[in-house]
Amino acid sequence: MDATIAARPAGLPAFDTIVEDFAYLDDWEERYRFLIELGRALGEFPEAERIAANKVQGCASQVWFAFRQSRDSHGVPLMSFRGDSDALIVRGLIALLVSLLSGRPAREVATFDTLGALRPLGLEEHLTPQRSNGLASMVKRLKSEAVKATAT
Repeated sequence: MDATIAARPAGLPAFDTIVEDFAYLDDWEERYRFLIELGRALGEFPEAERIAANKVQGCASQVWFAFRQSRDSHGVPLMSFRGDSDALIVRGLIALLVSLLSGRPAREVATFDTLGALRPLGLEEHLTPQRSNGLASMVKRLKSEAVKATAT
């Protein structure tokens, strides 16, 4: 695996842990703060990766994803990625996606019900329509990259 993109950054919890932590938070102000903290756990995103090819279309905020592919011991393509945004909450949404999908087989990422997996967090009811559309655009981009990876 490319050493520049690990399956999940060291400071980013596993997705199941994030869901559990979300359930303990009493209100959405606390949950938004938690999302921002998750975004900070992503670490630095290199300036060299802020290129048009990595930019996600359909987001009101600036969003970039850098993708890497590796193979497991059976030759199955695995997806790893990192991302960044100029908006703190959107960066937190990126952290959710990295925690949920990075390190999985590309075929699984391509077919996974990502938005369904995020549903227990209650994001649908609390994100603005613009952010919801941006999240859908990010998921679409990740799935598209996973489909490309399965073709190689």
